[in-house]
Amino acid sequence: MQVHQMLRAKPQGNIVTVTPDSSVADAARLLSERRIGAVIVSVDGKEPMGILSERDIVRDLGRRGASCMADRVDALMTRNLVSCAPDDSADSVLERMTAGRFRHMPVMDKGVMVGIISIGDVVAARISELAMEKDALAGMIMGN
Repeated sequence: MQVHQMLRAKPQGNIVTVTPDSSVADAARLLSERRIGAVIVSVDGKEPMGILSERDIVRDLGRRGASCMADRVDALMTRNLVSCAPDDSADSVLERMTAGRFRHMPVMDKGVMVGIISIGDVVAARISELAMEKDALAGMIMGN
């Protein structure tokens, strides 16, 4: 399965962004309200500057305490984003996420962000593929 197929299965408008000058508290509130694990940091919603995840916030909370909640998002965000393209395979995305130990990846098409894929999206796509392969094999064995 390719990334563009995974994006089609997600609700429209699935890119949740915050501006770099947003507070960490506001970003955390957004994560909680939307029940998501990360937000893209962007001025215009099309070009990502970074990503802020639950892990980023928890790591800083553990290190510095609640005072980090007043910081700007750009102080905590991960700047070196790894992205994928709509034609990338689920396997290649899963390999990059696993190797990089991250769970969210922006999808870029011709320099514009068109979506975000989570590890849950990729795992669900792989499970679906494996189920179809199992059914096809069972059909061949049974002579269907």
